[in-house]
This record gives sequence, C-alpha cells and structure tokens, in this order.
Amino acid sequence: MVKIIRLVVAMAVVMSSAVSLSAQETGTGVRDFDLGRATEILANMMREFSTEYVDAVDADELLDAAAQGMIVATDPYTEYLSEDDMADFEMLTTGRYGGVGSLIRKKGDYVIFAQPYKGSPSDEAGIKIGDRILAIDGEDMRGSTTEDISARLKGEPETSVEVVVERNIDNRRDTLTLNRRRISIPSVGYYGIIRDGVGYISHLDFIEGSYGEMRRAVEALMATDSLRGIVLDYRSNGGGVMQEAVDIASLFVPRGERVVSIMGRDSSSLTHYDTHYAPLAENVPIVVLVSGSSASASEILAGALQDMDRAVVMGARTYGKGLVQSTNYLGYNTYLKYTTAKYYIPSGRCIQSRNYASMRTEGSITEVPDSLISEFRTRAGRRVYDGGGIVPDVKVEPQYVSRFALTLYAMGYMEDWADEYMREHYADSIDVRSFSITDEDYADFCRFIEERDVPYESETRRALKALEKAVENDLYDESLGATIEELRSLIRDDKMSNMETYRSEIVDALNADIVLRFAYNEGVAERAAARDESVERAVELLLDTEEYNRILREQDLEMH
Repeated sequence: MVKIIRLVVAMAVVMSSAVSLSAQETGTGVRDFDLGRATEILANMMREFSTEYVDAVDADELLDAAAQGMIVATDPYTEYLSEDDMADFEMLTTGRYGGVGSLIRKKGDYVIFAQPYKGSPSDEAGIKIGDRILAIDGEDMRGSTTEDISARLKGEPETSVEVVVERNIDNRRDTLTLNRRRISIPSVGYYGIIRDGVGYISHLDFIEGSYGEMRRAVEALMATDSLRGIVLDYRSNGGGVMQEAVDIASLFVPRGERVVSIMGRDSSSLTHYDTHYAPLAENVPIVVLVSGSSASASEILAGALQDMDRAVVMGARTYGKGLVQSTNYLGYNTYLKYTTAKYYIPSGRCIQSRNYASMRTEGSITEVPDSLISEFRTRAGRRVYDGGGIVPDVKVEPQYVSRFALTLYAMGYMEDWADEYMREHYADSIDVRSFSITDEDYADFCRFIEERDVPYESETRRALKALEKAVENDLYDESLGATIEELRSLIRDDKMSNMETYRSEIVDALNADIVLRFAYNEGVAERAAARDESVERAVELLLDTEEYNRILREQDLEMH
C-alpha cells in the first residue's frame, strides 16, 4: 500500500502543477490541463485497483502495465526501464558488465559455456566452448536455466565465484575460482588488410568507447605500407550512441565538419554536431558496406560520408531510423527512454522511413509515400532523397540463408556436433581464412542429423498444402487433385535431401563454429571477410580509382 500511496502523491504533485497552469488561455495551458486530468484519472484507477480489486494486485505490476500501455501509443524505441532493467540497459549502451565474460547456452540438463570472450576471466581460467557447468558456489546446477546461471556468474567486479565444470574434451571435472571483472564487449569485431593494400574494419555497434576502438583500428591500418583504401563494414550494425558516430566520422573528414543535426518539436531545439578531432585518414578512399539491418548511428555515419561525397556506400537500402532517443530519470531508480527528436544528415535529409504517428490515427504503421519524399543534393551536387533510409551508391543483392540451415543452428545441432568434433581435433592448428571441414566430416554430421528431429517444412510444401486446401474448398474436379499429388511427388524437402541441397551454407556455418573455438570471434570475422562477395566487390572498387571517383563525382542515387 505504501508503494501506491507514494505513486499517487507523486502524480498529484504533477497534476496540481499542471492544473495551476490551466487558466492560461494558451495551447500550452490546454495541454497541461489535459495532462493533469489524465494523471488524476490514472492515479485514481491505480488506487481503486490497489484497494478494491477482488484479488491483491502489486503496485509495481500495475505501474509496469500502465507504462507499457502508454508506450504502445508511441514507437518501438520508447521504453520504461524499471530498476531491474537498468543493468541490461547499461550493457547495451556501454558494452560493459560485471562478470566472468562468456556466453552460455542450455544443453540437456545443464548449461554450458558457449563462448568465452578472449582475455576474459573465463578464458584465462582455461574454460572452452562446450564445458558443462555442474555447480556454482557449492550448489548443484542440474536443471538450472540460462537466466539462473547468468545471474550467479554476474556480480560486482573484484568478487569471485567458484564453478565446477566438466570439460568437453575429456569429461574431466575441475573446480575453478573465477574472479569477476568489468567485462567490455568489443565494438570492433576485426580489422586487417584483406588484399592488395586494402584494409577492412568490421564495426559491430556504437557503444561508449567505439571511437577509441575505431581509432586504434585505423591507426593500425595506416601503419601498413601503401594503404590503398578501407572497407568499413556496417552491415547488421543497429546503431547506438550518436556521439560515437560523430567522433568516428572525424577520423575521415576535416575538423569542424557538420555530421548531423537534431530537432525536436520545433526549431528552438535545433542542435548541430560537428567533428572536433583532427582526422587520421582524410584522403584514404572508403567504401561503406550497409544492409537492411544497418540503422540509427550506422546510418548517420554512412549517410554523412555519402552526403560529403567522402565514401561510396555499397549494399542494400538501410533500415531508415531517423529518430533520436533520450533517457530521463523518473525517480525511484526508474527511467524513461523515449523519442525526443529527429536527426538530419549534412544534405538536410531525414531518412526516417516509418510513420509511427499513423499507428495512433490509422491503427497501423505506414511507410513514407513517394509523393512526400524530397530531393536533396550532396556536396558535389549528386541527387539523394529523404524518407527511406540510406540508398547505396552501388546496390548489392542481399544473400539469404535457408530456413533449413537456420533451423539446424537454432536447434543447437551445429554447436553440438562441433563439440564432438573438437574432442578429436582440439590439438590441431588451423588457418582461419582457408579452414574447412572435410567431406568425411560432413558425412559424419549427416549421420549426426539423421538421428535427430528437424522440425522443418519448405515454403514449397507449405504453398502446396494451401493450394490443396483451396482446391478442396472450391470443389474443383478430381483431375486437379491428381495434379497436386504429382507435384507433391516431385518435391524433395525431406531432411536428408535438404542436407545435400543446402550443403554449401551448412558447411560454411559449421566452419565458422569451429573457427570460433580456435580463434574467437575475431577469427570468425576474418574468415568471413576473406570469403565475402560484397567485401570483394568493395575491394575491387577501391582498386578501380577511376570508377570510384566517377561515382563520387557524378552518380545520382535512385529514390529506392
């Protein structure tokens, strides 16, 4: 009851403040009165539920439900963050947490270590992928969930946790004391020279400290002889802290360049963000790789470099998130992360592609129609557009992984088989760029899968079932049914047929899982970059100086 009284008192303060302004005959006064009225009604509802509802209702549960209801009326980026949510929020924005530094996953009755981070306490203790967690601080962990284990392994830095593990390699049991540290998840996945003097940087997200990591990567590439260009990979980078994007842009453009501007409800809130560091690679040619999952800060960086004609953008149209979020303290260790502004890149365009206001008026989210898309110009006069993400200068069709291969991965079968593979090959040394399992290894994986259930049905078979149902409902003659039966006989989507049909991508996924065990995420990223068709196209463009300059000098963009 104390919680609900505290909440009602707090709401009443807001309400009385709002009502005191309602006498003003201004738009602001009307809005304040509406806010006060709504606040009073909400407080009364919560009080009635707390005191009169047939079953006891927790005040915090009521508050969470009310908050979620308000958020539904805004956009997907607005969140109410309770005290329990703040640890996860901090990790998303800073990439840091207190713990032992490893991903975990459920396997059978136990949870296993799925990926110790390089240099982390778990890695330094000799833990390997596949090692089973038997006990923590003397308590048996059989039947525990990943959430249970994660909560026990995390904790304040400089504290310790005792873990009994069963080794994947030889089933030996070890009791380890892991000293928790402040774990920092790297923002840069990999950097290095791909070939012919062209460097490559895989940038995963924009968290606090990303600029420092990117700067070190660029410095390392600049230290090599005859650097001819850099490929910046922002595919699947969902963004993060906007200031990091501004600072990273300063690595490639002169000091004082405008990267982005943000504006809220009116022009009085307009704020500009310019580079303030001296550049490291001002004259090095750049190709930025993007995809439909590139969003937010990655779009700011890619779009700003495009608007300045500083880099060629290659890939697929980006997500189109032109909204800025702020986080404000609400009291009692709770926060509200909510959208406060839109951002505009140097040409003046906002690339927001979805209209969330239409959700309140029309009941659905709408895309910006072509009739409302406006034309803008880059510094060199090239035509670009707003309202639909960043359209690349060079389009590359995205490559899709089959649902069958994704199902094998989601079921954990690839990781389980890789655990078995490592028991035989743990002492091997590999070249991450050229490594591949043998035909005999793949045959062994096929035997492994043959004994397991794979809940998969092809799109073709699904469509045929729908057609069969439609034919039945429409009362067509039996001859059409015979045709459907003939089509069914031609479909080869049984488990083992799919193992051959999708062999290439399954092998790639298995190779990546094994490379991870020898060379961490960095090795996986290096191997992927060396074999990636989009990276290869970016390298070829950087080596073709004439075509690279032509694009930046005169090539207009399409609207979509």
